[in-house]
Amino acid sequence: MKWLLSFTAAFFFALSALAQVPPAAPQQKIDELVRLLQDPEVKAWLDSRKQESGASTPAAPAGDSTLANWEAGARARVHAILAAIPAIPAEVTAAATRARREAASRGYAPVFVIFGGLVAFGLAAEAVYRRFAARRKALLGQLIPIGIFAGAMGIIFFAVEWPPLARVTLLAYLSAFILFRLAAALLSVAAMGSSLRRRLLILFGVICFAVATAALSKPLGVSPEVAKAISYCFSVLGLLLAIEAVWSVWEGSRARKAAIAAFLAVLWLVWCLNMRGLFWIGIYALVLPGILNAVGRVALSFTSDPGSLRGILIARGARAAVIALAVGWLALVWHLNPDTLGQRDPMIAALFYGGLKSVLVLVVADLLWQVARGWIDRTLRISTSTTSLAPADAARRARFRTLLPIFRNALAVVVAVMAGLIVLAQLGVQIGPLIAGAGIFGVAIGFGSQTLVKDVINGVFYMLDDAFRVGEYIQAKDYKGTVESFSLRSVRLRHHRGPVFTVPFSELGAVENMSRDWVIDKFTITVGFDTDIDKARKLTKKVGAELTEDPELGQHFIEPLKMKGVEQFGDYGIVLSFAMTTVPGMQTYIRRKAYAKIREVFLANGIAFAQPTVQVGGDDKGGGAAAAAQAIRAQQVANAATPAK
Repeated sequence: MKWLLSFTAAFFFALSALAQVPPAAPQQKIDELVRLLQDPEVKAWLDSRKQESGASTPAAPAGDSTLANWEAGARARVHAILAAIPAIPAEVTAAATRARREAASRGYAPVFVIFGGLVAFGLAAEAVYRRFAARRKALLGQLIPIGIFAGAMGIIFFAVEWPPLARVTLLAYLSAFILFRLAAALLSVAAMGSSLRRRLLILFGVICFAVATAALSKPLGVSPEVAKAISYCFSVLGLLLAIEAVWSVWEGSRARKAAIAAFLAVLWLVWCLNMRGLFWIGIYALVLPGILNAVGRVALSFTSDPGSLRGILIARGARAAVIALAVGWLALVWHLNPDTLGQRDPMIAALFYGGLKSVLVLVVADLLWQVARGWIDRTLRISTSTTSLAPADAARRARFRTLLPIFRNALAVVVAVMAGLIVLAQLGVQIGPLIAGAGIFGVAIGFGSQTLVKDVINGVFYMLDDAFRVGEYIQAKDYKGTVESFSLRSVRLRHHRGPVFTVPFSELGAVENMSRDWVIDKFTITVGFDTDIDKARKLTKKVGAELTEDPELGQHFIEPLKMKGVEQFGDYGIVLSFAMTTVPGMQTYIRRKAYAKIREVFLANGIAFAQPTVQVGGDDKGGGAAAAAQAIRAQQVANAATPAK
């Protein structure tokens, strides 16, 4: 359906372009008219008729002059076209006779015979190419033979000095035939049914023939009224073909089909009334979204990565080019029709041109925003993997993940505000008072929402100080967790048990960052009083070496596991102190592995871990057992109260 509407728009585009500049009369008639106007009797008669018409014609009301003049012009134009329709066969026959006689007077065959010979020569050259060239199924494989066909005909056409009328006639219809073949090649690779493709070929064939015929009206001496009548007749044929295709091919409800057909009829009526600007606005509303989607898909086929800078520039640039061409054509149509109703009102004209400029401003703003957002998103995707990087590079990428989302939001606001102000300025709105009023309003908002301003300012300073980044584990007052994201006023923290805190920056205060650079993890183990300290140190060194050489754990060590020495003499044994330096976030996992290794090695080498014991004197065995149980419970409570590091 989108292809159908696009070709219908192209049909009206061709006819409106030809109908905007009426062809001039032949030079011989112009000379005769000038000679008659210089005759004294003719001048006297014209002056008398002018005085009589001025005395008898009543003056139109001043308030209705614009609308009345437009209505009178439209009525006269319609009447002239209706009156010229019966003269079409005679004018076309006379034009064909003139071209045939001119060719025969110079010894050439009729134009249609020459046309057939050139087409046959081009097809022969194309057949030779297809015979010796490799077959290609892509679009390029169909465009190259058409280029061979056009080149072969062009060589013969420009090599022979044709008669003037035959030359322009051949040029018009050969160009139309080449354009028709190009359209057929494009439709052959489009995803559509054969019925729709056949109807589109017929429609485009009518378009090409109509454009070529209307373009020849001036060189062949066809009167301007007859040329306009021919254009309108072809437009009626194109409208009927489009409506028939809507009802026959489109798989929509009857109500939607009727609505589309009625819309096409209204557009045709608007075009007949010479309201070109309104006509093209309706065409754009109908077919431009589909054309933009198709152009975007075709543009993306030329790049392997749509998210790259090249892919964004190709896709968005192609769509921006289509919109710019549409806006340029609309401005040209408006400029070439000075007698339309909207052109006579300066305010409507100013709003029209301001709207066109605003569309271009929005297109440029969208292109810049898409490029900037694509770069930011691509940088964020790259910055997610930091395992194989040096600490400095990993820190820089973490900094990017922290600042770029905030920069993206701020950039979106700046682009939207700047584009909006420029659009208002193009529409004639004075933006100076708006900017001044916005400044005063901003001051009032600042006084009324001091907490919000405080949050934003505190967030700016946290970012400048690089206090934390996305992915780091922090603790501030009663809040702790992994930093997931930022906004302009708050930070999102994910607790290690799952809850999420959204904390305003002004509520953070002093921040304890537990994931920056490195972590020193210390823990203690209690062994018996008879333990050999040197032996325990050597065994710990061996365990540290094994952990460092482990392929899974070794990359997380900055300094290996070491035994620092005797921390203290406890109630039940000697307390040994251990320490290691790891990357942030891995210390707990490594500590668990170290506990298991130390236990295994110590037990294998005769080093016993201390056990709570109580020696009780006297014969009261039950009291001793109770005291021992109480001591064990006290030790367990103390161990449970000690926080894990």
